[in-house]
This record gives sequence, C-alpha cells and structure tokens, in this order.
Amino acid sequence: MAKRIAIVEDEAAIRDNYAAAFRREGYAVDTYEARAPALDAFASRLPDLVVIDINLADDVEGGFELCRELRSRSAELPIIFLTARDSEFDAVSGLRLGADDYLTKDLSLPHLMARIAALFRRLDALTQPQSDEGLLKRGDLTIDTDRMTVTWREQAVGLTLTEFWLVHAMARYPGHVKNRQQLMDAAQAVLDDNTITSHIKRIRRKFAAVDADFDAIETVYGMGYRWLAAN
Repeated sequence: MAKRIAIVEDEAAIRDNYAAAFRREGYAVDTYEARAPALDAFASRLPDLVVIDINLADDVEGGFELCRELRSRSAELPIIFLTARDSEFDAVSGLRLGADDYLTKDLSLPHLMARIAALFRRLDALTQPQSDEGLLKRGDLTIDTDRMTVTWREQAVGLTLTEFWLVHAMARYPGHVKNRQQLMDAAQAVLDDNTITSHIKRIRRKFAAVDADFDAIETVYGMGYRWLAAN
C-alpha cells in the first residue's frame, strides 16, 4: 500500500505542484489549505508523513501550532516543515516543537524526495528487530544507523536527519577534522557556513539537554569540526 503524505500549504499553486511531484513518486497525497481542516481530517486518520508550511494564510504561526498538536498525538509521525521562512529562530522553533526536518522552499525536488524517503526508511527501521551490525559506539555515544537513532549515556538524543548524519560523519572517525564540504556530503545537503554553524549549535544543545557537561564536539577554527575521541 502506498505511503500517504499530507500537505498543509495555503498557496494553491505550490500545494498542487508538490502534490503532483509526490504522486509521481508513487505516494498517495491529501492536501489542506489551513490548519482546521487538516486537524479535522487527522482526527479520524493520521497520514504516514506530514509536510507543513508555517504561514497558513491569516494563521501566521499555524504550522507551528499544527506541529505541536500532531506531535502530541503521535511521537513517531514524520513531520517536515517546508517553508519560505529561513531564519535560524524559526528553524530552532520548529525542531523544538518536534519536527523531524526543517527545509526551505528553494530546496530541489530530488533533495526533498530523498529526505522523505529517508524518513520513511527510519520509520520502517523502527519496526525491525535491532541488530549489532548497524551500531556505531564511541564511548558514551551509540549511533544506530539502521534505525537512525542516537543515544548519549543511554539517553535518547532527538536529532533531525541532517543532524544525525553530521554527528555520524564526525563520530565515525574521532579526532579527524571534518570540513564544510565533507559535512555537506555526509548530510546530503547544500549548507553554507552559517547553516552548518547553526546545525552544530543545535546538536550541542540537544546533547547538553541530556548531559550538561557534554563537550565531545570541538570547533577547529578555520577548518571545521571534530568529534573528540573518548578518554
């Protein structure tokens, strides 16, 4: 059965374009122009993934409110913000509300499809038995590449897909400096210096939330970042 994607977007042309692209990839698609009709539909059945804009006509923060409500209903439902708002404040707000990814509308369709496919792979992996083959352990850090999950001192660290692959790229070879191009390649994303800096800041905050003394990521000024080898 085809995975079902819900699009909540107030601009009809954009909504229809994304819907057509998703259907070409074999997904079933439902579209909504506002938060209220989307929530009404989700009350009887949740989709397999939701793509949300933040501005929903006069409901300026409607996407944030919708994300909060959806996350309260399901901890596993993949949620992606796809918006023209590209400030770090908005990205952090969306991720703190529980979104899995925060993307801007200048993203290419192939890249968007890759992110959606990766989220579905992660969701499918959660239903599979865990094996040691996909585990990467570095001191207090455990990365499960099958399930795309990260734990620190046996506590889960909720990372977006981009953050997950950035951590994986650094922790795979502790002590090795990863430059911007290497981090972009690992995240399968086009990221400028400021965006990478923002991602690293958010990653540090998320680890610090479970361990106030977290200091495993070192900035190597003018070069990049590295994961410090465990003592």
